Amino acid sequence: MLGKGVVVGGGGTKAPKPSFVSYVRPEDIHTNDKEVTEKEVTLHLLPGEQLLCEASTVLKCVQEDSCQRGICGKLVCTDFKIAFLGDDESALDHDETQFKNKVIGENDITLHCVDQIYGVFDEKKKTVIGQLKKYPEKLIIHCKDLRVFHFCLRYTKEEEVKRIVSGIIHHTQAPKLLKRLFLFSYAAAAQSSPAPDPENQTVMFDTLKDWCWELERTKGSMKYKAVSVNEEYKVCERLPAYFVVPISLPEEEIEHFQGHGIPIWCWSHHNGCALLKMSALPKEQDDGILQIQKSFLDGIYKTIHRPPYEIVKTEDLSGGFLSLQEIQTAYSKFKQLFLIDNSTEFWDTDIKWFSLLESSGWLDIIRRCLKKAIEVAECLEAQNVNVLLLEDTASDLCCVISSLVQVMMDPHCRTTLGFQSLIQKEWVMGGHCFLDRCNHLRQSDKEEVPVFLLFLDCVWQLVHQHPPAFEFTETYLTVLSDSLYIPIFSTFFFNSPHQKDSNVGRECQELQSKPPALPTVWDWAVQFEPKAQMLLKNPLYVEKPRLDKSQRKGMRFKHQRQLSLPLTQSKSSPKRGFFREETDHLIKNLLGKRISKLINSSDELQDNSREFYESWHSKPTDYHGLLLPHIEGPEIKVWAQRYLRWIPEAQILGGGRVATMRKLLEMVEEVQSLQEKIEHRQGALQAEAPSLLRNSARLSSLFPFALLQRQSSKPVLPTSGWKALGDEEDLAKREDEFVDLGDV
Repeated sequence: MLGKGVVVGGGGTKAPKPSFVSYVRPEDIHTNDKEVTEKEVTLHLLPGEQLLCEASTVLKCVQEDSCQRGICGKLVCTDFKIAFLGDDESALDHDETQFKNKVIGENDITLHCVDQIYGVFDEKKKTVIGQLKKYPEKLIIHCKDLRVFHFCLRYTKEEEVKRIVSGIIHHTQAPKLLKRLFLFSYAAAAQSSPAPDPENQTVMFDTLKDWCWELERTKGSMKYKAVSVNEEYKVCERLPAYFVVPISLPEEEIEHFQGHGIPIWCWSHHNGCALLKMSALPKEQDDGILQIQKSFLDGIYKTIHRPPYEIVKTEDLSGGFLSLQEIQTAYSKFKQLFLIDNSTEFWDTDIKWFSLLESSGWLDIIRRCLKKAIEVAECLEAQNVNVLLLEDTASDLCCVISSLVQVMMDPHCRTTLGFQSLIQKEWVMGGHCFLDRCNHLRQSDKEEVPVFLLFLDCVWQLVHQHPPAFEFTETYLTVLSDSLYIPIFSTFFFNSPHQKDSNVGRECQELQSKPPALPTVWDWAVQFEPKAQMLLKNPLYVEKPRLDKSQRKGMRFKHQRQLSLPLTQSKSSPKRGFFREETDHLIKNLLGKRISKLINSSDELQDNSREFYESWHSKPTDYHGLLLPHIEGPEIKVWAQRYLRWIPEAQILGGGRVATMRKLLEMVEEVQSLQEKIEHRQGALQAEAPSLLRNSARLSSLFPFALLQRQSSKPVLPTSGWKALGDEEDLAKREDEFVDLGDV
């Protein structure tokens, strides 16, 4: 489907043995049907993709409590993916195939999407890695998109088992070289794609013109300038070739400090204030160097800080806010809730699911990020002060907070092209280490931190709470998160623009050829047919009304964001966190110490931000103005479509968002038809709604990521639980009370 297929089965659990035992081997079944088998195991390779190893007579298993069943086929491993080729579980008609991903099949796993591999040895589940002395009878693969695959190798030839297991482990777990990424093989072998539509193009921010355009769009060109001092990455390999700095900052200062400690412009507010970010200066012990750095930072703060209108507030994100270790630990616990091996395991954990969810801390981290973004928005919107985000590298949490602030404050960033351009500006050109944070090369598990996924989860909270404000849907965010692990797109496979450009150039020199055109993830036609791409667009999106020319002449431009502002007067800067009172202290700390003590690390919103937050939520929402999320406990929810889509027990047959979308698309079709009649056009309007949605009873709430999956079995409660509940008659008479269901 739009995502990949789903297989949920069991491996290491001790389920009751089935009462029926088949003595017919799978290969015996297929020997009488060779022609059909050959048809079914056709392997489709992408340009540049090579087959590495394969094994026949493999069963892809689905385990439902005591009932085991599977599909017999072939398991293959290429330099791009692991693929299972077998009988299709359900014959898809033409409409259904329109929703399939064109790059990744339902039973395909890209090598970069593999998270953990387990083997079942004598009914025991163990992690497998490196060289094996004994090979498992079953292989269980946990994927980073939270799918779980079970492959039974009991009927496979021994030499084929050794070959496929060793191949999968080596190509998914062993450290890799960057130049061995499939991205380069694909780009060199793929045919040149057609030129993109110039009217429907994401701004890539790889030219000086793009940055100048963004300055003009946000009206920041009066105080900030785009510089080309880093062309060919002569100054700093961490920064892009072009970026924006305060207009009074000399370019020679940028060169002198090699781009470190430079205030980089992110975005300008309509009232003249700006959001900036800055990395830490290198720590030097020499007193002379320290004095030069102190003078340099003093000049920078004078450049940004122009009282009484433009005061600068600093937000240190590298100390006291969140650590990468906290994010990594929380997500590691959180994802285990969704990597379900079988139905029994699902129902066993269901009783204590909410306590496990709370103990993971993932939703609390999302809340803290949204809270920090609200505080920054309040400074820009209500207090009219510049905000400078500080971080050691300015490429992790700076990306999260600066992007969230822009999504909340700039309606352009809530359009599809605007959101994609924002990711290009703040994440790709901002130097976020996608290669390390996604651990694409398997070189350091400690560096693997889902920072970008955290950002998408925060954006989903906004999309979920304010659907009409966004041109894209949650399905768009889900497939975007899946695209992190598809190595044919250059967008999420480098640590910096310099790393991308230098490696592409090196490859071309070795091959003595022109630089290959590395595709970007924003070309959605590579993955999806036009009908499937419609599921990425929000039919409820409220477009900004356009004024005709007569209206524009008679009125002075006033930014739409002001329509949703709380009527809060600009406040003078408080004593804590602002330049005037703590300049010397900040400079001292930036040179060697952290300033976490200067930032309020309380879990509650600060007083000013609380008043700002409550005032905004007390007014009608302007979907083209400031947009704030609800951050109270119950309002931060689990992103169900991404995390629960592969668990059939958690789905609703014919219901959920599928039923809602069906009704919505029917209304859209009716409105379009009425508009057609009003305009006296000939012929009936062809509905753009996917015809498949008209029969929602065939679907479940995991659509469009899988179709017609197996249904949930009955909940498995311990015997002690049923005894505690008592008879039905007694239960009906009893008042609501806590019932101990036992320790599951």
